[in-house]
Amino acid sequence: MEVMLRNEEQILSKIATNDGHGENSAFFDGWKAYDSDSYHPTQNPNGVIQMGLAENQLTFDLVEEWVKNNPKASICTEEGANDFKDIAIFQDYHGLPEFRNAVARFMERVRGNRVRFNPDRIVMGGGATGAQETLAFCLADAGEALLVPTPYYPGNDRDLTWRTGVLLLPVVCESYNDFKITREALETAYKKAQDSNIKVKGLLLNNPSNPLGTVINRETLTESLNFITDKKIHLICDEIYSATVFSDPPFVSIAEIVQENPQCNLDYIHIVYSLSKDLGFPGFRVGIVYSYNDAVVTSARKMSSFGLVSTQTQRTIASMLSDDDFVARFLELSSRRLGTRHSLLTRGLAQVGIGSLKSNSGLYCWMDLRRLLNEATFEAEMELWRLIIKDVKLNVSPGASFHCSEPGWFRVCFANMDDETTMVALSRIHKFVIQKKGGESHAPRKQCRRSKLEINLSFRRLDEIMMTPHKMSPHSPMSSPLVRART
Repeated sequence: MEVMLRNEEQILSKIATNDGHGENSAFFDGWKAYDSDSYHPTQNPNGVIQMGLAENQLTFDLVEEWVKNNPKASICTEEGANDFKDIAIFQDYHGLPEFRNAVARFMERVRGNRVRFNPDRIVMGGGATGAQETLAFCLADAGEALLVPTPYYPGNDRDLTWRTGVLLLPVVCESYNDFKITREALETAYKKAQDSNIKVKGLLLNNPSNPLGTVINRETLTESLNFITDKKIHLICDEIYSATVFSDPPFVSIAEIVQENPQCNLDYIHIVYSLSKDLGFPGFRVGIVYSYNDAVVTSARKMSSFGLVSTQTQRTIASMLSDDDFVARFLELSSRRLGTRHSLLTRGLAQVGIGSLKSNSGLYCWMDLRRLLNEATFEAEMELWRLIIKDVKLNVSPGASFHCSEPGWFRVCFANMDDETTMVALSRIHKFVIQKKGGESHAPRKQCRRSKLEINLSFRRLDEIMMTPHKMSPHSPMSSPLVRART
């Protein structure tokens, strides 16, 4: 076997044989555990529940309804078949004009129509993954670096570095101020790079944050703009969760900040967008690079030849996003349902004393399990994570995989399942926490009997949370065959 691997390494490239894809991490190991033992309410009720997938399945019923009512949007229907030839033949890498116009208008609407986007600056990519990599190729050479505030999405290590050779340097953010980005932290990371003779080419911000579920406020965005202006480096704003905000404070785009600061150099400003999270269409692979830099637009468009969006997808998306009534209803109900599900999860966790970072966006929460660690180390975090995967049968993602600077934080996704599965997940968490408390207690037998009463009361409170009418999703997606297929 070793000889075979050595032979493969000799005949294949370094990229093909290295670990740059990042699959050897706890983040992806959790997915493997789920794939090998997936939960199903009847066929495998003791299987692993997937809480490591940031996907919005709470609005599929709205999309299905639109698709049924608009058959002409697809060339694979009797109503749309007459346009088959025009869509199936070769299209250049600029994208269909109606697609770029519709995406630009949708981006404006998500941002409250406070800014305008030029459709001619929209460049397609194969999802946010392709868009991020394209920008990395445009802005930096191998060995140069981007600063990234922690904690950050583990996929960035793959998307931005694997094939480009670009480095990601952490800007360490801490829980004492809710992981907010500070000028001091930016300067510290920049100086550390200089001391290591690493050239910094840009700053990458994720707004709203994955995994924190928080938005970056106007002051921090302005300070970040000032920082990159002083250093003469690029600012990449990943805004793929911009329509997932479900409560105040509102989302503020970097497009608004540069509009308010006309003196800034627009050549340094770039936005990454996608329809994977806001619309729940990761399978469509619609990624967007929006740059204010003409040279980047030109270069990125050439590179997009390696990851174009199919014209059939462009046509359907253009038709859907041009339906103003649908978009308005979708954005309103998606926000409402995400808020309801977020409340359901966080209140359920709080019933057994589990806290989470206060958040108002995203498809997940940042769960605080520091008090359940045997010691304040990342080794203890991994030990707890393995216990949760193996015994509790939940795939949650450990903070270490997000480069968090403090052990004990976990990302928990809540929008990729129906209400009933959420109830099962919370029930498992309750049992685990209470059993762990009992195992750590050295109280006399009488106290143990009282713990059983606490268990019963805890589950009674959980049931009350679950069954409170105004907290249940008014449009449960349980009936959706798409949701059932992924459960």
